[in-house]
Amino acid sequence: MSHLRVQQLTVGPLEENCWLLADPDSAQAVLVDPGDEADRLLDAVDASGCTLSAIWLTHCHFDHVGGVAGVVRRREVPIYRHPADEYFYANAASSAARWGLAVENPPAATHDLAEPGTITLGAYAFDIWHVPGHAPGHVAFVGHGLCISGDVLFAGSIGRTDLPLCDAGLMQQSLARLATLNADTRVLPGHGVMTSIGREMASNPFMRGVARPIGS
Repeated sequence: MSHLRVQQLTVGPLEENCWLLADPDSAQAVLVDPGDEADRLLDAVDASGCTLSAIWLTHCHFDHVGGVAGVVRRREVPIYRHPADEYFYANAASSAARWGLAVENPPAATHDLAEPGTITLGAYAFDIWHVPGHAPGHVAFVGHGLCISGDVLFAGSIGRTDLPLCDAGLMQQSLARLATLNADTRVLPGHGVMTSIGREMASNPFMRGVARPIGS
């Protein structure tokens, strides 16, 4: 990964992982899924010595977008999300309220993510993989030995497929696709600890084909 720096920032009541990617060569940084605690996330950006250049969203469930408004109030940066998740994005506050939680609706996204396509941080280009199942507009960012998987793949488990607009069949297809990545690819999940494709292929029952997503 050369000089690319990766920092895990676990935020909010659902312990969601926001990933800070910082490239000291270009002095640019991005926040992937700023779900809460905007001030803390921006403090981490400042501590990296880089300037925030964008927000990338793997998907738009409220626990992954709840900090977007607070971030862009202090740093006016573009927001990238897949348009198939617009319902969740536009209704983050009401979705959180159904769980007894409070988040601020994010401002309008500025850029659409799509496959095929890439997204860049300095000299680093990540492929955009559309991996629906947990959410219709779910994407993963793949490149430089990393897979930023959001809520598709966790260490030892996968994202839920029993929520509105989930699709267990599509989740199976998305997991099969992630399984084609090199075994040493580091997986940066939306919850829990960092893992690798090889580790999950060896121990995750969903990746080994032993268990099936709910609804399949």
